[in-house]
Amino acid sequence: MKSFRGKPSVYDRNGTEEKQAELVIRGLSLRFGGVIALGNIDLSVRTGELLAVIGPNGAGKTSLLNCITGFYQPQEGTISFNGRDITRNPAHDLVGIGIGRTFQNIELFPGMTVLSNLLLARHRHCSYGLAAACLFLPSVRREERRHRRVLEEIIDFLEIQSVRNKPVGSLPYGMMKRVELGRALALEPSLLVLDEPFAGMNLEEKEDMVRFLVEMNRHWKQTMILVEHDMSIVMSIARRVAVLNFGEKLTEGTPEEIISHPEVIKAYLGDADTI
Repeated sequence: MKSFRGKPSVYDRNGTEEKQAELVIRGLSLRFGGVIALGNIDLSVRTGELLAVIGPNGAGKTSLLNCITGFYQPQEGTISFNGRDITRNPAHDLVGIGIGRTFQNIELFPGMTVLSNLLLARHRHCSYGLAAACLFLPSVRREERRHRRVLEEIIDFLEIQSVRNKPVGSLPYGMMKRVELGRALALEPSLLVLDEPFAGMNLEEKEDMVRFLVEMNRHWKQTMILVEHDMSIVMSIARRVAVLNFGEKLTEGTPEEIISHPEVIKAYLGDADTI
């Protein structure tokens, strides 16, 4: 795989053109008391795909992502990742097998610098123990240099060089969203789950984020699941779209099929003239 700027990259830890990320969801149901958040959801994601999940507020989009990333455990159904059942796995286990995530509400450490927030995500790839770290052995130094090279590529790609040493809490909201994407990328995920990454951004910030996501998907073959309300963005970058409404999957298909589907228009998109 090429680096963020077309050079040989240390970002791909496996040295392969594609990192396998086959996600299969079957019969997924999630309830909170008498409220059905998800009802019998079937969905799949293929390696290298950018799948968008849309729907009105309360449709169950974030609940679905929380099940995929281990924050919620469904009452029924299964989730498998690369042939492994992960339905009951906690979030930290899923990070360890290659599932990274950004959040709808920013979950960074505001008092720490951008670089420190990115470094925190490298814990997954630290192979040395406490004793080796205290002695700062040659193997530890080599590994630390690799962590730094990965982060430098991410910082360069996301164009955040100017804020790398600034506290995250001092940054504009759109820049914080970019840093959160960088922290997720620092995990080197096989599957990247994005929960409304464009929320709160102005037009220029959205254009930058679109550019980043398109390059990640089309040039690195990064597999992604995207939940987003901005339909113009979804329809321009997603190859396949799944539509949820009141916890059920209405339909899925190409953007062209989705915008002309009568149930989708009725539930979410508005009238055909508006589209």
